[in-house]
Amino acid sequence: MSVMFILVVASLVFALAFLAAFMWAVRSGQFDDGYTPSVRMLFEDKPGKRKENNDNKTDSK
Repeated sequence: MSVMFILVVASLVFALAFLAAFMWAVRSGQFDDGYTPSVRMLFEDKPGKRKENNDNKTDSK
């Protein structure tokens, strides 16, 4: 039974270590996307996103 307590404590220590490493990575900017903003203008817009301005068109009838 004492082995169970040792394993639970060891797993909690490892879990906290991985949580601390993840929090450090997030705070230091490891997951920031530095590539997508620079190439965003190269991607095509979705068809429903662009609106045409019909106010400037006049009928010549």
